[in-house]
Amino acid sequence: MPTADPVPLPATLRLSDLGTALALGWRDFRRAPAFGLLFSGFYVAGGWVIAAVALSVGRDWWLIPFILGFPLIAPFAAVGLYEVSRRIERAEPLDWPQVIRVVIAQKDRQVPSMAMVILLMFMFWVFVAHTIFAVFLGTASLTHVTSSAQILMEGRGLAMLAVGTLVGAGFAAALFAFTVAGLPLLLDREVDFITAIIVSVRAVLQNPVVLGLWAALIAGLLFLAILPGFLGLFLVLPVLGHASWHLYRQLLPDSPDGLA
Repeated sequence: MPTADPVPLPATLRLSDLGTALALGWRDFRRAPAFGLLFSGFYVAGGWVIAAVALSVGRDWWLIPFILGFPLIAPFAAVGLYEVSRRIERAEPLDWPQVIRVVIAQKDRQVPSMAMVILLMFMFWVFVAHTIFAVFLGTASLTHVTSSAQILMEGRGLAMLAVGTLVGAGFAAALFAFTVAGLPLLLDREVDFITAIIVSVRAVLQNPVVLGLWAALIAGLLFLAILPGFLGLFLVLPVLGHASWHLYRQLLPDSPDGLA
């Protein structure tokens, strides 16, 4: 196993740092749009497949937990975008084979372990969402809703949506705390995924307001991006992915003073 790298202590962020990160994210996307379109394309295609399956079996309500849970798996889409931003930052060539090679090489590092955490939490969220549906609406409503979504817009349906949204937000908040600095840290340094999660949570606790606003911004933009048939993800995912790398750089700066 490689020797673990030292990890900088989290810095204190300002609200203006979010604007800086977004501006740099937009700059990186404009500099290398093909990479952003490629990596986000996998998630757009995945959304289409999920929607097609749900609609083909007459269970369009299945889309609700997947749409609400999308912020749980979206961070993993950013790994390739982190590498692109890292290369732009260091003035390294944006060579397709090299970028793809770096992304593939993550299978031998700690990123798959983090990916497993993300996927397990997403699948558990889907299970919890179905349980909440059954608790509020029961099996009779479960069969009725396949032919009409009207039941979701009245009485217990609205209560179910409210509770499900709150629970989903809790899942998203926990995973955001794990990954906001944890995922880019795993790409940037030789650390284990447990250390990455601890450092990331520590960073969130040090910057609850700024990073809380960042989490809300990500969730809101992803939700809006999903509405037009998932097509908005072609723009939103790359910009947020690149911006997340730059926010990580501000959050865990390379400085000789203060190493964890």
